[in-house]
Amino acid sequence: MTLTIWSNAKFSAADDQLLRDGTRGHKLVFSPDASADVLHAGKPDPQLDEADIAFGQPNVEQSQEAKRLRWVEVTTAGYTRYDTPEYRESLLGRGAAFSNVSEVFADPCAQHVLAMMLALGRRLLDSHREQLGPRSWHYAERRYESRLLTGQTVVMLGFGAIGRRLAELLTPFQMNLIAVRRRIRSERGVRIIPEEDISSALAQADHVINILPDNATTRNYVNARRLSCFRPGARFYNVGRGSTVDERALLEALRSGRVGEAYLDVFEREPLPPEHPFWTLPNCHITPHTAGGRHDQDTAIVRHFLANLAAFTRGQPLVDQVF
Repeated sequence: MTLTIWSNAKFSAADDQLLRDGTRGHKLVFSPDASADVLHAGKPDPQLDEADIAFGQPNVEQSQEAKRLRWVEVTTAGYTRYDTPEYRESLLGRGAAFSNVSEVFADPCAQHVLAMMLALGRRLLDSHREQLGPRSWHYAERRYESRLLTGQTVVMLGFGAIGRRLAELLTPFQMNLIAVRRRIRSERGVRIIPEEDISSALAQADHVINILPDNATTRNYVNARRLSCFRPGARFYNVGRGSTVDERALLEALRSGRVGEAYLDVFEREPLPPEHPFWTLPNCHITPHTAGGRHDQDTAIVRHFLANLAAFTRGQPLVDQVF
């Protein structure tokens, strides 16, 4: 079966060749508007109307109406622009599938959160600041401020590929793992709770980890009301989307001590403006939307697609199939 595969993803020459080699036997066409900027959907391209498969960031309206398309795989974990009832119904109505590449970013995001949990618990950032500044020797202070993750409680807001991998990484610390998710089904080593139980869960948490995607139901999900439920001094981490947090409410919670410390990788506006107060809060720690970063990102994305292509041609389930 020869399929026409359309792509507007921009990779390195080596990864382009990997894609070409892996799709031999099929017709691979590249959009003239190929771009590495995944923050914006692609432009309309007449070639997409003739494709069986789209790989990249296809134009939303065109891919929704392209009757020949049987499968769309986006090159990101997030898929907000495609997450509408109309888009879903259009593809499902003609038997088409939609997938993302969550597994590519699950491990780096999970490791990034674990790194920050350990850094905050062991006060590594405080010692690093001393090394860059006055080089003071805070022996007793650092030792007695250090905390163990062992036995602490984690509440994860959302529980998809990142949450599952993070749970695996946290298991050796014998932590109490709780996750809030719309669909309640059992998960090994994690207690899944419905949204109506979130207030009591937040009151128990030493760590609240936001992994929520951006959609109509999650915007400003972490708001003043939910922040008021936090156990005083709890730590908050955001590797989901900036739009899911009311940043003004979080600022107030950090200043008051309701939230002891925050680690933020994503923001409502990016890049985060230099004048934003998050930069200067001593209990707020920032990375520039790099939690999902990995040196072999594009290679992993291409390999993810090729593995799914093999499954698709055999009529098997796709990895990271959304619908």
